[in-house]
Amino acid sequence: MRVGIVQFKARRGDLQGSRAALAELAMAAGEGVDLLVLPEMAATGYVFPDREAVAAVAEPARGPTCEALAAVARARGCFVVAGFPERDGDQLFNSALVIDREGELRFTYRKTLLYDEDLHWATPGDSGYATFDTGAGRFGVGICMDLNDDRFVAWARDAAPDAIAFPTNWVKDPEGTDAWRYWAWRLDGVRSALVAADTWGREGATTFEGRSCVLRDRTVLAWLPDEGDGWARATLPVW
Repeated sequence: MRVGIVQFKARRGDLQGSRAALAELAMAAGEGVDLLVLPEMAATGYVFPDREAVAAVAEPARGPTCEALAAVARARGCFVVAGFPERDGDQLFNSALVIDREGELRFTYRKTLLYDEDLHWATPGDSGYATFDTGAGRFGVGICMDLNDDRFVAWARDAAPDAIAFPTNWVKDPEGTDAWRYWAWRLDGVRSALVAADTWGREGATTFEGRSCVLRDRTVLAWLPDEGDGWARATLPVW
């Protein structure tokens, strides 16, 4: 299975422009891949002062972000997974779109284990975990903090997808813990490759890791630096 990752910093205050720039980068990254992964809350950014600020940029699953990325999925013939703030009635979720090769919304995954920055606005996810067959291999989805959830890791170990699509806004550890080593440690005993798409830079006092990567068996198959928009691709070895 051929996978791609997009590293992207949202254009805060210009959601339409941010969404367009994200889709343009995804179009370049998606050529020749089966699965393309974009960051958590990719077009909006992640750090918000209150629930009202998130509500102002949240959208339904079949909203403008889905529409923009569905065009990428159709044009490139790949699955696209991308994070966004979801509005469903009165509830807000930190979610990820799963768009298939035909540009159809196949699933909306909702982040189960919330991080500190989610707690003041997001409802814990109720979607459950699922796998999807690309025709070249299977993948599941988890968002950022889910990797710290033993329930998610146990599910990944049992379901054994070829890849885990991992939209993230991973916060840089001030004590210097290496994110790749930590992710590999959390996935010890899991056969799946981690296809991790991160943001970079700062939002307020929060600094993000960057260093998006494709990681399997403690081996980094593709990666991006700690700063800058970009993309990378990798072919997952056959089991």
